[in-house]
Amino acid sequence: MTSARIALVTGANQGLGRALVEGLAARLGPDDQVLLTGRNADRVAEAAGRVTAEPGTRSRVEGRVLDVSDAGAVALLAAELSQRHGGVDLVVSNASAMLTPERSQSEQADDFVGVANGGTVAMLRSFAPVLRPGGRLLVVASSLGTLGNLDPRLHSLFDGASLDDVEKAVASWRTALSTGSAEDLGWPRWINVPSKVAQVAAVRAVAAERRDVDLPANRLIASVCPGLIDTALSRPWFTDFSGAQTPAQAAVAVLDLLLTERTDPAAYGELVRFGQVLDWHGGTPPRLPEGLLLP
Repeated sequence: MTSARIALVTGANQGLGRALVEGLAARLGPDDQVLLTGRNADRVAEAAGRVTAEPGTRSRVEGRVLDVSDAGAVALLAAELSQRHGGVDLVVSNASAMLTPERSQSEQADDFVGVANGGTVAMLRSFAPVLRPGGRLLVVASSLGTLGNLDPRLHSLFDGASLDDVEKAVASWRTALSTGSAEDLGWPRWINVPSKVAQVAAVRAVAAERRDVDLPANRLIASVCPGLIDTALSRPWFTDFSGAQTPAQAAVAVLDLLLTERTDPAAYGELVRFGQVLDWHGGTPPRLPEGLLLP
């Protein structure tokens, strides 16, 4: 790793993404740069300005508009950073779209899946190849992303899948949602479950291809579960937040993994929660978090 590090967080206007930028800006050095990205230019500029003005900020913080559902835009930014800095060091793919109980989930699926899953694939395709030695690329997912949370009929779509296979499975699921046949095929009602499984499967697919190159270079590619966080994204769906974390609290474990000096081969390509690797085949459908308000 060069002395000046380049970090990038998607979906960083608020919530966990914002807290991750704040944590990086406080823990990295004055020569390092943190890119705070999001879809809305005004919100990006405001968030970057607020982080820059905080007393604990040490690194340079720059706001950049990035819609992760636009794979071309993601590729352009990765190419720009590669040309300007020789690559990137720390990347967190965190962007997510809002789901609300007021509308059916199938109505909201295109935007939600486009950001969460299309964005994850775009970030993996464009940023994994430009990670510098010692680099880390983390995808924020959930413990719902383990394979066992799906109906066994669907396991073969994701287990041992390539990145192309994962994209095809997500496309098939979206078609089933639009035609109303998803539940008959075994897809769970809550679209967050297959979305998270597909995110984790995408990470595993890329890691399987890159493991022999990345581990000797001390790179880490993994997905992370930050636990339940009290944010605008989760508020509409849960009744009990007594055990929820603030975004700043949830950011700590993610930052610790992101900034670890040496890559743990056991964590490479896996889903990590609070420093522990979760069993990819774990989970039991239709297990849902306690207090979930599902129409």
